[in-house]
Amino acid sequence: MLRIGSVVLGVSDVRRAVTFWTQALGYVPRDEVEETWAVLVPAHGPGAQLSLGLSETPVQQYPRVHLDLYAGDKDDQAAEVERLVSLGAQRVDWDLYPDDADFVVLADPDGNRFCVIDTGGH
Repeated sequence: MLRIGSVVLGVSDVRRAVTFWTQALGYVPRDEVEETWAVLVPAHGPGAQLSLGLSETPVQQYPRVHLDLYAGDKDDQAAEVERLVSLGAQRVDWDLYPDDADFVVLADPDGNRFCVIDTGGH
């Protein structure tokens, strides 16, 4: 039986990406961080791995695959968005928001898009 072992993001600076994502998610490097590769794991308990690989591929404006980060409710979502921006994320001027959007689109320091989801209504 197959299972997802790791989500992989292409980045232009592995060490910068490690700094952002460890602070954003409370993850730690599984092994020594290399110039071209790092694997991050939850600091406590189980969870998905996040692998960061050096890439020269340009960031997609409308990526087909992205991360959804779950926040509690709308207030928690707003606080997390501000925290992530303070860590180096950028707000994305997303022109595809539905009227009742429960997500906010951000980009990490490498430009990879991800969403912060308000799960309070689910």
